[in-house]
Amino acid sequence: MLEGGARKYFAKINDRAQLDNFAAEADGLAALAAAGVRVPAPLCRGEGSGQAFLVLEYLEMRASGGFGALGRALAHLHSNRGEFFGWRRDNYIGRTPQSNRSSPTWIEFWLDSRLVPQLELGKKNDLGATLLEKSERLAELVPRLLSGHSPAPSLLHGDLWSGNASFLADGAPVLFDPAVYWGDRETDLAMTELFGGFPPAFYSAYAEIVPLDRAYGMRKTLYNLYHVLNHANLFGGSYASQAERMIDKLLAQV
Repeated sequence: MLEGGARKYFAKINDRAQLDNFAAEADGLAALAAAGVRVPAPLCRGEGSGQAFLVLEYLEMRASGGFGALGRALAHLHSNRGEFFGWRRDNYIGRTPQSNRSSPTWIEFWLDSRLVPQLELGKKNDLGATLLEKSERLAELVPRLLSGHSPAPSLLHGDLWSGNASFLADGAPVLFDPAVYWGDRETDLAMTELFGGFPPAFYSAYAEIVPLDRAYGMRKTLYNLYHVLNHANLFGGSYASQAERMIDKLLAQV
């Protein structure tokens, strides 16, 4: 936290190599703010003394608040529609570069810009022959898994787990650390269930505005596979075995 002129600011500092990561974060925050979502406003960014920095509006936040309001805010965010799948620039999911090359169809985008890049990283990181063989088989079957599903390109937070949402003192929701793009709204909802999830009030409030399709449960596993593979590529450990279990579940449904 920084202070100056009777104001507080929140500064993020990292290696100079993360300068573009901060630029992508500022771009995503600006996009969410323009869509009516409360975020810590990006104020300035740059580099100095060999480090990159991003200065944000300082907000007093807490872990609990209006989860129903958060669900409605997400539904409102998803009502913003794009003309293609992708985004105006590439960004990052954690430290991993994330391609947002525009695609006319969701299946093409999900394969070319999400699943396949993680599989290519998995080969470089030697995630294991069995996992990679099953992953490649799954990639061939994605068109069948998503057959008949034609979502509109919705504006997404892109990295929406419980650690990237909080609340102001009055209970109003705040989102941060985005990885925005135009995509299937179900991917945001799927990730909210991946690492702990949100209370039922969040999901019921969202569904009151935009009900979920019955096949969401299967697609949720597919969409969350992207994040689990990313964690396997970044951190190793048990994430590779978790990814393999998810793939087995998906293959059994084809």
